[in-house]
Amino acid sequence: MAARPTWKGYLKVSLVNIPVRVFPATDSAATISFNQLHEECQSRLQQKKWCPKCSRELTSTEVVRGYEVEKGRYVVVTDDDIAKVRPESTRVINLDRFADEKAIDPIYYEKAYYLAPDGDVAGEAFAVMRDGMTGKAGIGKLAIHGREYLVAVQPRERGFVMYTLRQAAEVRSMAAIEELDRVPTKIKPQEAKLAKQVIETFEGELDLKEYRDEYQAELRRVIDAKIAGQEIVTPVEQTPAKVVDLMEALRKSLDSVSAGKKKPAHADLPTAKAVAAPKAAKVAKAVAEASPPARAVAAGGRKRARL
Repeated sequence: MAARPTWKGYLKVSLVNIPVRVFPATDSAATISFNQLHEECQSRLQQKKWCPKCSRELTSTEVVRGYEVEKGRYVVVTDDDIAKVRPESTRVINLDRFADEKAIDPIYYEKAYYLAPDGDVAGEAFAVMRDGMTGKAGIGKLAIHGREYLVAVQPRERGFVMYTLRQAAEVRSMAAIEELDRVPTKIKPQEAKLAKQVIETFEGELDLKEYRDEYQAELRRVIDAKIAGQEIVTPVEQTPAKVVDLMEALRKSLDSVSAGKKKPAHADLPTAKAVAAPKAAKVAKAVAEASPPARAVAAGGRKRARL
């Protein structure tokens, strides 16, 4: 199914306005979800809008949104009121600051979107601005899904990728984690050196496609077994061993990884050329040891073979 845009508007850089469409960059459709059922009859439960004061169920037309001013007191906000909330970011992504794309701390990244030109006319300006932003991230704002987000826009392949960013006030400082006070400031050089060696044995090209969601796979196994009426086998839970001697654990880690990477000994199958060489040597030796008439016969045979 083709991706559907969740927002339409303009990407603005100074006086350049480019019509764009915003598409979700991720898809959660493959994630297993559940419904709530009545255990006795396994009927799906319904979420009803119930008014406790009037003791009756309400229709959708009777429901309005309200903001709680104080306990039990609300102000009603209508669709017309919402429509009056029209900052620039509801229709324009104005990139007013540019920086190196690596300057953004990954902890601020929230959700990813793709940007594409809206219409054929916008394509050329879109491509020019994309190439002009190589290695850079443009910072701006976008109002979507009922709030205004800080966003970072970066070139990616033939388009742009846009990340919604957390506000600085939303990011908790690591200093607030009291458990980190137990982490020593000094470590043993020998342990650090050995830990680095262990880590280096796992270095390689990164391809995230190699990783799969094992939890979802196991969940699917359980569901399929229940559908088929089969008994569900519970895997044996492995409890990680406690590290008593860090140096010993690091040495064992290094040894196990090194042993796993050693190529198993095996006998190579001989090639046709390698098999033929010993036979030819035996024939030559036999001819050399034979009497002159025999050598002559052998030589004549070779000559006839070449004709």
